[in-house]
Amino acid sequence: MPLALLKYGLSSEYPVEVDLPAPKDLKPAYDVVIIGGGGHGLATAYYLAKYHGVTNVAVLEKSYLGSGNTARNTAVIRSNYLTSEGVRFYAESVRMFKALSNEFDFNIMYSERGQLTLAHTDATVRAFRQRAEVNKHFGGRTEMIDRQQIRELVPMLNLDPGHLPVLAGLWHIDGATARHDAVAWGYAKQAAKRGVEIHQLTEVQDFIVENGKVTTLRTNRGDVRCGCVVQAVAGASSLLMNKLGIRAPIHTYPLQAMVTQPFKPFLDPLVSSSALHCYVQQTSRGEIVFGGGSDPYPLYNTRSTLDLKESLLAHAIEMFPFMAGAKLMRQWTGSTDMTPDYSPIMGRSRLDNYYLDAGWGTWGFKATPICGWTMAELVASGGRTPALIQPFALERFASFRQVNEMGATAASH
Repeated sequence: MPLALLKYGLSSEYPVEVDLPAPKDLKPAYDVVIIGGGGHGLATAYYLAKYHGVTNVAVLEKSYLGSGNTARNTAVIRSNYLTSEGVRFYAESVRMFKALSNEFDFNIMYSERGQLTLAHTDATVRAFRQRAEVNKHFGGRTEMIDRQQIRELVPMLNLDPGHLPVLAGLWHIDGATARHDAVAWGYAKQAAKRGVEIHQLTEVQDFIVENGKVTTLRTNRGDVRCGCVVQAVAGASSLLMNKLGIRAPIHTYPLQAMVTQPFKPFLDPLVSSSALHCYVQQTSRGEIVFGGGSDPYPLYNTRSTLDLKESLLAHAIEMFPFMAGAKLMRQWTGSTDMTPDYSPIMGRSRLDNYYLDAGWGTWGFKATPICGWTMAELVASGGRTPALIQPFALERFASFRQVNEMGATAASH
């Protein structure tokens, strides 16, 4: 193995380059136009081309590939949600993530590490017991553990932070991480190999609608006719939907995270506390990543703030006091499209050929494979919604059939 690694490292193929076709002009028309060149849009294009034979597809990205929330997250993968609909959906995504490196012939650096969520009150313990049973029943690997088991899993964790002693924990064995940009590159490369056109620096500015269908997209590079459109623009979903008069209860909030200098490995699981509004993980390079809840005000700006940095680090130090001396390397912000029930909006819109992939809040990355798979099936079938995403239809808000995942975040909002 060391000889093979040395041979690979010295070869002309290292560092790995993602071979995408050179930029070219837009064609006058496509069968499918996907707005958004992040993980979801690229995954939809890939599954359409490989499994449904639909290759006359254009992915339009206003910036560069994976530049939106695909790049602005902490790369957590899990399925320990609250509802049966959510657990089934995300458990299938976890299963697909495990096979992605083989599917791409490209290493996405998938690492199963487990996620530990801390319970600081009796009420949280009761809620976690119910959550563990729902997860086990619908295919997730989740169980309750006590203080001693937590101490063995994470020896460096402070079990008595201030007035919030740790009583128990929700241990999600399937918790994992993957390299987010590698996921986007893998989907992009494989989609392009099958004939999908990927157009960067191409912004959709307006639409032409005729007889209840989107017939033409107006971009900064000219007009494009389309058979159907998939919207996958996390962080700007409502802005695009407003252009078409599609009403949805989406509000966009900034979500910030930060990372320290590297340390020797000390933390394998992903550790989170909704009471402290903080989660902590260590990367394969030794850096410590901190994340928390969304900012408390709607905003499309992605600038980081000192207020959030101070409050988030204070809670992180309560969990791991030795990190008080760590040096921060960088801080970043993404945009989260939040819905009232903290679940996504997937499926048809009021326009016959316009499909929605929106409202992902803070868990869009972990849904990338299954979202691409189900959206591709929706498009290829001519609008027949797959059973797995029927609960996430936009109409659920009018019929009061919400899929309530409030509290299922790693650091509750």
